[in-house]
Amino acid sequence: MKLYKAFFKSKLGTLTLLSDDNHLLGLWFNGQKYFGAGYDLSLVKVFPSSPIKLAQKWLTDYFAGQNPDPYTVPVKPDVSTFRQKALKELQKVPYGELVTYKELANRMQKGQKNKVNKARAIGNAVGHNPISLIIPCHRVIGSDGSLTGYAGGLDRKKTLLKMENPLSKFSSQLDLL
Repeated sequence: MKLYKAFFKSKLGTLTLLSDDNHLLGLWFNGQKYFGAGYDLSLVKVFPSSPIKLAQKWLTDYFAGQNPDPYTVPVKPDVSTFRQKALKELQKVPYGELVTYKELANRMQKGQKNKVNKARAIGNAVGHNPISLIIPCHRVIGSDGSLTGYAGGLDRKKTLLKMENPLSKFSSQLDLL
């Protein structure tokens, strides 16, 4: 499989994008936790593939304060089946809105008779999300309203949440954190 990478300079730092010919496989803030998700990016050729161009357009619109459709970028995170399900559920969280790990776990188990607390497993899946922003892991908070961790850093998470919804009551709370 041929892999390609490119970069995007944002107001929150440089992002590295990774794709094959058909899908975006990774999108990370340089230096973030779990950067590269196991790919050896030093071996990958810099080339603006079609998925990378779509992602760069999406990022341009996103950082311009627009609400670009995340489904315009074909994504294919290379993760376990459970994590794929968690990330698919995460993709449904609308721009400017928040969800808790517990809510995501409940959504994943909708229709199941015997639900179990999978919030910790969801947290692990969200924390290892290889496609930041487009799969919006920054929109997940703790059940008590706390920001909890973010692989890109809590300062970035605060900025992203304020950027998406500057008028929410949660935005004013971010200033206190």
